[in-house]
Order: sequence, then structure tokens, then C-alpha cells
Amino acid sequence: MAISLLTALIALGLLHLMPSLARWRDAGLFRHWVALLADTSGASRVLLALLPPVLLCLLLAWLLGHTALGTLLFSLLVLLYCLGPREFEADLEAILAAPDNVRREAAAQALTDDGSAVAWNAPALGVAIAYAALRRRFGVLLWFFLLGPAGALLYRLAQTLNRESVLPLDPDSRCAASHVANAMDWLPAQLLVFTLAVVGHWEAVIGAWRRWHQQATATSWYRDGPDFLGAAAQADILVDIEAGDGYAEEHSDPLVELVRLRSALLRALLAWLSVVALIVLGGWMS
Repeated sequence: MAISLLTALIALGLLHLMPSLARWRDAGLFRHWVALLADTSGASRVLLALLPPVLLCLLLAWLLGHTALGTLLFSLLVLLYCLGPREFEADLEAILAAPDNVRREAAAQALTDDGSAVAWNAPALGVAIAYAALRRRFGVLLWFFLLGPAGALLYRLAQTLNRESVLPLDPDSRCAASHVANAMDWLPAQLLVFTLAVVGHWEAVIGAWRRWHQQATATSWYRDGPDFLGAAAQADILVDIEAGDGYAEEHSDPLVELVRLRSALLRALLAWLSVVALIVLGGWMS
């Protein structure tokens, strides 16, 4: 766990200092592999698409894991690949740096990985930021801490398989890919909601989370996406907009809410890393 924490800190630091590192990420080999599986369909195609790369990752981790340095370097390479497909903070900076609302809205489209449009208003932008944070940062980190490099790679490839419309998947395979991606989103999304509640507006966030779960079915955790995260992020923003006191117009400004939510997500990240650090310290002291 100590090496995993150090790896995560180095990866996040490198991407913050050199966002251009994100440019080396390329899912072309994975796309080619998925295309080779065209004679299969449904869950078997998804299993064949995901299992060999993950097994190869496990094999390389075992071969290179005889030393702490080898484990660190391999884990770092995998994590840098998986914290994507683009650098999260760089996309937020691009929105803030845009000179007008038209170009800000155009820059905001980079937050989605499935081609869905992001409207230029505070609630819609907040939801897009929350999902981008989940799938580019928090989901990757959680599975990395739980299962190592193979867990992070499995999460990234599952999201790629589900969200890239260019992949030639039949309807049954796309449905199965959606189930896998949603299942892997469920746990990190739940934890992210509670973290945002702690660092933001507790009652609004938890209220939205509870309402979603009251209406959810027993299979929602894998059949549906983590819509409770979007509902929680939107509720957190609407609290500010409806606060009154003459500041409603300011709070409804998408840029104002972007800066506030960005700060909240940074605090959430620090909270997650602090919990992992406490676990590491507890292991050393036991």
C-alpha cells in the first residue's frame, strides 16, 4: 500500500506539472484487439476483450515486482496511462482560459468521453465535471489502491469499451460492456458522493443520494450508470444558486461553480489520499 500511495502521488504530481504526458495515451492497440474479436458477441466478447490485457498486466507486475523500484516504475507507467483519457485539470484550465462563453462551452465538451453535449449552465457543467473526476481520477485511484495496476487497467479499459462509440460492438456486447463499466463505477461513485457531502453541502448532497436510491431497483448498480453522483453534484450547486442574499446571479455563473467544484474535488482527493496514508501508517505501527 505504501508503494501504491507513493506511485499515486508521483503520477498526480507529474500530470500536474506536465499535462503533456497525457498525450502519449493511445487506445489504438486495444481498439485493434476488440476489432479482432468480431466473431464473438455479448458477454463473451467483453470478457475476451478485457481479460487478456489484465492478465498480461498481472504477469508483467509479477515479473517486475521482485524489487520495490521495479514495482514502483511499472505501477507508475500503468497509472499514468489509466488517469485519462485526458488530464482532468488541464481540461478545466482550458475552460477557464477560454476568452468567451462560446469557446468556454466548446472547451467543456472535452469533459465527456462518449460525445454527449454539455450545456453551458452551472448545473450541467457541474454534473459533467463530477463524472469526469470519477472516470479520469477517482475511479482509477480506487481500483488501483484496491487491486493494484491490474485494477486500474481493468477500470480504464472497461470505461473505454463502454464509452468509445467508434468501437465496433454489436448491441449485446455494448450492453455487457455497459454493465461492467457501471459496476466498476458504483463503488468509487458512492465514496465520491460521501466525500463531496463532507467537503460541500451535506444535507443537499445526501438528500439527492437518498432520493435516487429510494427509486432505484435491485439491479441499478450495474444496469444504470451512477446517476446518483450527477444528482448529488447538481444538488450541491443548486444550493448555492438558490441561496439568495443577492448572490444568486453570481452562483449561477458556470465559471464560479467550476472554480468552487474544482476546489471541492481537490479537497476530496486530499481526503482519499489522507485515508490511504492513515492505513499505511497503521500498518507500520501494528
